[in-house]
Amino acid sequence: MEVRARAPGKIILAGEHAVVHGSTAVAAAIDLYTYVSLRFPTPSDNDDALKLQLKDMELEFSWPVGRIKEVLPELGSHANSSPSSCSLESVKAVAMLVEEQNIPEENSGLTSGVSAFIWLYTSIHGCKPAKVIVTSELPLGAGLGSSAALCVAFSAAFLALSDSVKLDFSHQGWQMFGEDELELVNKWAFEGEKIIHGKPSGIDNTVSTHGNMIKFRSGELTCIKTNMPLKMLITNTKVGRNTKVLVAGVSERTMRHSNAMTAVFNAVDSISNELAAIIQTPVSDDLAITEKEEKLGELMEMNQGLLQCMGVSHASIESVLRTTLKYKLPSKLTGAGGGGCVLTLLPALLSGSVVDKVIAELESSGFQCLIAGIGGRGMEISFTGSS
Repeated sequence: MEVRARAPGKIILAGEHAVVHGSTAVAAAIDLYTYVSLRFPTPSDNDDALKLQLKDMELEFSWPVGRIKEVLPELGSHANSSPSSCSLESVKAVAMLVEEQNIPEENSGLTSGVSAFIWLYTSIHGCKPAKVIVTSELPLGAGLGSSAALCVAFSAAFLALSDSVKLDFSHQGWQMFGEDELELVNKWAFEGEKIIHGKPSGIDNTVSTHGNMIKFRSGELTCIKTNMPLKMLITNTKVGRNTKVLVAGVSERTMRHSNAMTAVFNAVDSISNELAAIIQTPVSDDLAITEKEEKLGELMEMNQGLLQCMGVSHASIESVLRTTLKYKLPSKLTGAGGGGCVLTLLPALLSGSVVDKVIAELESSGFQCLIAGIGGRGMEISFTGSS
């Protein structure tokens, strides 16, 4: 039997950076996914290794289960129904297993993700041989929650074939976990995110697990559901950025201009709350949808202006904004800024020819364009083969 899990990426619709200073922010799942498949070898396969294949990058790693037992002797000491953090000793042991794979220098950024894989798999299944294949529609390191989607998909696939989750193996197509199982996936995914990021907020993995949208402020997360279809053009500037440096820059500006920046953060808080209220209000017809899209577009533009006040925009972001403004389409950066991705709201009645023109112009400038639905389903799984 093979299990396949998929987990969505995420965007920040409003409130990035300001949320660090007490404002409300809104995040949403997007229908671009990371996929993880898991299959245990049959006795006739005569395979005694744990294998990880990163299909998009044409990379494959393999660890003999004997070597894993040797390096991680404490495996199996924790119940997979109770997620546990990776101890310092385990971090060092996992790092040793990863180093033995001699990951190419140009792919060194994958090291933490491979480490998360080893920890999550061995914590849930011990030293059982298996083959795991990963593919993704999400660009890496662009602020779209690719690492969280990976950890959620890993956790879901591994738990699906464990004793901790009861599922209908005969079900055809994608199926969702129950609420308790989803929360278990979310907790394991958070442990994986900690290996990758150190001190993640937990927002990305929660959005990827549960889908829809999340409003968050001062550590409190509230799941909200959209009552209107939303579609965004996501433009990846392909410009890398250092989130810690950008966050520190906003804090330094706040110390220098305390009153002004407090007003900025309060304005962002109002924008986030108004945006969330609009999204949750039911719509009756196309006219109501158009009116709500216009309001959302105005809020996005206001939020972008405030992000510029915080000093987190970038020449590449401004280039995207100039292009979309020519077509009267509202845009804002999403995530840390300083590069990364830009969101552009695509109204429901916008013609496909206009979208094609915008994309052609942006791609001619070297940017990558993706179209995604917003606020959709969270993590799902499917099964193939006999149990």
